[in-house]
Amino acid sequence: MSFTVPQDLEARIDELVSRYPVKRSAVLMVLHALQEHFGWISQEAIEWTAKKLGLQPINVFELVTFYPMFRQQPAGRYQIKICRTLSCALAGSHELHKRICEKLGLDPTKHGPQTTKDGKFTVEFVECLASCHTAPVMMVNEQLYERVEQAKAFEVLSQCG
Repeated sequence: MSFTVPQDLEARIDELVSRYPVKRSAVLMVLHALQEHFGWISQEAIEWTAKKLGLQPINVFELVTFYPMFRQQPAGRYQIKICRTLSCALAGSHELHKRICEKLGLDPTKHGPQTTKDGKFTVEFVECLASCHTAPVMMVNEQLYERVEQAKAFEVLSQCG
């Protein structure tokens, strides 16, 4: 296996695992640490995690595929998440998602995250971003934008270097 976890990251993961009375219980924390470092969870990362925690790879894979916060593909430098739950949908998030995808040359009807050919942007329709009272909302990386209309969204995109 060509997958290598840097020594400092493995030490941090070992410390995380030590907090749990059963190794298996640390699997989500290990996956978060790996994704934070590598940007996504590869098949090799799944296998490494399984071996580290004494699990079968399928036990890790089922978590990676169940939880939407884990990415199985590399993401763009700017990760755009547009809320699609009821408040945001009623306030126009579906149209916002469509316009952003069209502007970036992505297919607005495709399910799941999409990354632009240059790797700069990843656009994803997501469940609640926890700001229903300021719908529609979107996030770019860790920055939340509220009451987003098309002009504001395009302005935000233009500021992404």
